[in-house]
Amino acid sequence: MDNRPDSDAEPGRAVTLAPGLRRVLAPNPSPMTFRGTNTYILGEDAVAVIDPGPESEAHLAALLAAIGDAGRISHILVTHAHLDHSPLARRLARLSGAPVLAFGAAEDGRSARMAALAASGHAGGGEGVDTAFRPDCRLSDGDRIEGAGWVLEAIHTPGHFAGHLSFLWGDRVFSGDHVMGWASSLVSPPDGDMGAYMRSLDRLAALAPARLFPGHGDPVEAPAERIAFLAAHRRDRESAILDALTLGPADAATLARAIYAETPPPLLPAAARNVFAHLLDLDDRGLVADASRHPDTSPAFTARFKRL
Repeated sequence: MDNRPDSDAEPGRAVTLAPGLRRVLAPNPSPMTFRGTNTYILGEDAVAVIDPGPESEAHLAALLAAIGDAGRISHILVTHAHLDHSPLARRLARLSGAPVLAFGAAEDGRSARMAALAASGHAGGGEGVDTAFRPDCRLSDGDRIEGAGWVLEAIHTPGHFAGHLSFLWGDRVFSGDHVMGWASSLVSPPDGDMGAYMRSLDRLAALAPARLFPGHGDPVEAPAERIAFLAAHRRDRESAILDALTLGPADAATLARAIYAETPPPLLPAAARNVFAHLLDLDDRGLVADASRHPDTSPAFTARFKRL
């Protein structure tokens, strides 16, 4: 994995990635977003905007400069309702009259378990949820979106986020935050679901895409190898968690400090969220259990899990 920035990663500048496809990088770099959010402009005349990005005057100006006229925007597509991907959609829609298309509102698509966890007051973490997001048109798995000279297919890829969509464009995929080249995805319950994430990796692998255009970082030029690496990485984390639990019950934060020994301290809270996602998945599969909870309640983030 190469984390070095390339010469094209300049916020605000439209870069051609393929015929009919440009990328504009948003000015929101962070440990969670790498160099910033990738907004994609698909098409030549009437265009689709994929992941408009954060609420940013500079990014809005850069997108309008690249497109030339807001009236050229025919579709606005959002992979998921995180604050670094979706907020600018509504302003673009007002300026252009184009509909916003996505899986649904921020809370849509959660499993019964994750919905119960959210109802209990458990909050997620990471990039922040755009709780105000509401699309004009809801997309389901397999829906086709057609524009001037392009066709996309919506692929439901939950895991990083319950309502996460990827978009198949010929033999290429806009993969949002599901698969990226610079880092693995944060999976933070109740918005993230590790079991769903692993199934979505399998789903994406079965499509055999030639190239991925992720929400952050450079295009992924060898998708099969990257997806296999990410799946193996998660299986290794799962094994490390189970091994650590042979020493006795532990909570997610304690396990993260032991397993992510080389992770910088500011990133340990995110690592703990990933561990908690693994613990819930392992609990679902009957491999671990909350050492203290009632069978009819959902484990809290601070729960101590034991190996079964």
